[in-house]
Amino acid sequence: MLRRSPHDGEIVRLAVPAFGSLAAEPLYVLADTAVVGRLGTDPLAGLAIAGIVLTAIFGIFNFLAYGTTAAVARRIGAGDRKRAAEQGVDGMWLGLFLGLGLMAAGLALAPWIVDVMGASDDVRPYALTYLRISLLGAPFMLVALAGTGYLRGCQDTMTPLWIAVGANVANLLVELVLVFGFDLGIAGSAWGTVIAQLGAATVFVAIVGRNVRAEHASITPDRAGIRAAAVVGGHLVVRTGSLLLALLVATAVASRIGDVEVAAHQIAFQVWTFLAYALDAIAIAGQAIVGRVLGAGDAPAARAAARRMLEWGVIGGVVVGVLVAGLHAVLPMLFTGDDAVRGSASDVLWIVAALQPLNAVVFVLDGILIGAGDSRFLAVAMAAATLVYLPVAALVVALDGGLLALWGAIAVFMVARFAGMGGRFRTERWIVTGASR
Repeated sequence: MLRRSPHDGEIVRLAVPAFGSLAAEPLYVLADTAVVGRLGTDPLAGLAIAGIVLTAIFGIFNFLAYGTTAAVARRIGAGDRKRAAEQGVDGMWLGLFLGLGLMAAGLALAPWIVDVMGASDDVRPYALTYLRISLLGAPFMLVALAGTGYLRGCQDTMTPLWIAVGANVANLLVELVLVFGFDLGIAGSAWGTVIAQLGAATVFVAIVGRNVRAEHASITPDRAGIRAAAVVGGHLVVRTGSLLLALLVATAVASRIGDVEVAAHQIAFQVWTFLAYALDAIAIAGQAIVGRVLGAGDAPAARAAARRMLEWGVIGGVVVGVLVAGLHAVLPMLFTGDDAVRGSASDVLWIVAALQPLNAVVFVLDGILIGAGDSRFLAVAMAAATLVYLPVAALVVALDGGLLALWGAIAVFMVARFAGMGGRFRTERWIVTGASR
């Protein structure tokens, strides 16, 4: 049994609601899938194409949450709540500006994007409709991401959970009315999501505005603050982009191995993704706690809290790994009735299970270094791990390796990530105290 730590209560208080909030993120598309699936095969295929594009785009902009969390937490730790509120404002202004740019560029490029994704003539109109309407919600989505980061930096992960739950419930109810009540089809589904995103952004703006007034802070865009947030964001974009590239390459390689294999890979990858959300909750706690403690100037407490979160990460990784191993033959049955796909997925899930303790450590280290504001190193480390992984993935194709070989390459990727971040953690270079890094 683990020895008790003074950090345990805070880790649990932050990580449990963070897990709920992370788990709620995919529910927008899941609810849309459930509704649009009843409209027919072509609308569902259109949603699938537009949905994966939107998931990738918004995934890139997650830095608005992560970067804002670290910056705000440092100010909270330093006792400068006024500047913390202004950092939240800067993050939300940046989210608004980027969201407007993303909306404009996306609307202009939507036909090309849908064509590149290989939509058929029958599916193309549905994919284009959903993508275009959904892009109108980009400014609201990115403002909400920055608002989430602000509250996490304030050591509050419960409020983002309630907002996420409320937005998802509103999304489902509104799109049911628009799709079936007003017969708007896939357009109604997309509008439901946009309306829910607008509602979530409005709530975040109201909360940050209340804190701004309480701290007598400014809501005027601060050019220096926005520029600083953009620099950190640029580092985190490289980090996230490298990760997405690695995952996209894995799917591309699986598709070249065979139809059964790519279907089995999809099952294993969905299990992997869900477990990543679960284990990433500790990383969210790491961002908030490490940022606050370093802001308070307490370097020993930052390392002690980080070590404790790593311990909890290992335990969580072992637990979920054992669960996946025990259910490796059962889980594929939830996704497919094809015996060949089930058998292949069952074999891959052994690797997924074995990697969970390592994954947990990597995710927690990622959160710790984000919380410390060590974004430049994270960008370099993730890019380096991806460069190690890409030749190995290419070798799987060149040697006509199977799906297990591909997941061996993914294991190499995770080991490379661990080597980079673990090496950094063992040094003192990530520990920089003060209100800003």
